[in-house]
Amino acid sequence: QMWLIRHYRLFRLLTMSGIDLKLFRNIQKMYSRRRYCCFWLLISLCFVHSFGEERYATRSFSANIRTVKVELIGNPLADPVIELKGNEQLLLSFDEMSYETKSFNYSIVHCNADWTPSSLAEVEYVDGFLSGTIDDYEQSISTTVLYTNYQLTLPNDDMKFKLSGNYAVEIYEDGNRENVLATLCFSVIDPLVVIEADVRSNTDVELSRRFQQVDFSILNDGLPLQDPFSELKVFVLQNGRYDNAATNLKPTYTSLNKQTYVNNKQLIFEGGNEYRSIDFSSVYTYGNGIQRIVFDRQNDVYHVELLPDLLRVENGYDFYFDADGKYVVNKQISDDDRCEADYMWVHFSVPMENIRFDGLVYLLGEMQGNLQYRITPMDYNFDTRCYEKSLFLKQGGYNYMYLFLPKNEQKGTLQYIEGSYWQTVNTYQIFVYYRPRGSRYDQLIGLKTLKKSF
Repeated sequence: QMWLIRHYRLFRLLTMSGIDLKLFRNIQKMYSRRRYCCFWLLISLCFVHSFGEERYATRSFSANIRTVKVELIGNPLADPVIELKGNEQLLLSFDEMSYETKSFNYSIVHCNADWTPSSLAEVEYVDGFLSGTIDDYEQSISTTVLYTNYQLTLPNDDMKFKLSGNYAVEIYEDGNRENVLATLCFSVIDPLVVIEADVRSNTDVELSRRFQQVDFSILNDGLPLQDPFSELKVFVLQNGRYDNAATNLKPTYTSLNKQTYVNNKQLIFEGGNEYRSIDFSSVYTYGNGIQRIVFDRQNDVYHVELLPDLLRVENGYDFYFDADGKYVVNKQISDDDRCEADYMWVHFSVPMENIRFDGLVYLLGEMQGNLQYRITPMDYNFDTRCYEKSLFLKQGGYNYMYLFLPKNEQKGTLQYIEGSYWQTVNTYQIFVYYRPRGSRYDQLIGLKTLKKSF
């Protein structure tokens, strides 16, 4: 059993780095222990390199910074997108896991359509102060885990956005921008086009079974396009996921005032299944899926023990309402969720009789960044015969699913664990960016969010 565990850990790193297992075994036999260690260093470098260029995402780089979140004020489940020169505001927040008051600074970065930094100078995209100190903070109240919540509202009296596009806010301490602790991402839109879209179950690969297909048109009246194939950058996301996002889309048909995207196999998505949900906003009356909530007196922390999540691949489609992967911080009977919600260890498990050596299992949802950046996969427990993972989460309601990522693939599948059904109600987001010839940045000129019910 210990041999299996050791070799499983070896396999996970080899699989994620793309190293061939047969090659590894041959080198293992040939090389001495010292050279073998050097080979592991090489594997680690390949592991880092295999994920390519780092892109901005809403995430934490420090174990002391948690619940990094961007919300549209007044609608926490909406996409973090505001209109240029509009009245909407975004609330950026995070928790620092101590009671010490710290000096956190922020800087605003303009990004390209793919969330890499643009070439614009800071004064070109912000009117006012583009960096500052986060002065709005509140210490937790009556919680077992001590933390301090920090918040920042954008735009505000000190700054306005001058250009549309993607933005990232870097968080760092004591003015040390070389040590970024967290990033928070959102978009600013200047709506210059209209998007008409639909989702259908009769796809170009099969009829009303496992997949859904998106068709849409961009109506660009008043926006002359010299070359829509190069000037437009179009992205389509399903439930905010990035592993299966459709990118680099080109029009099927083009005319002066209308760009049509139909019968494109890049726009075929697994239907998947409705998200699983848990609600531990109270330690006394908790929701479905939770076996019990217990308090660990030795470590002064709560543990949320979930019931094992059984495979749904053979169960057929069963409709119920979900939030398509999002989460909301919430504590019942509370005056301020911001500082009264507690942190708890939440233990996820999904039984599988045998370990899968052809890929990795991940938790999918906003709480895990929707696989926009690489996170640690679930571990296989040979004693319980389950894939398991424990997350330190703030009280509230969470959506999640289990995703299988095949070896050497960037795109995951839900079919092996959750099943995939054409009836599933998914949210699709169509982002349209515009960069005319000679421009130095990607303007966000269109966004369509549609939720198709079959």
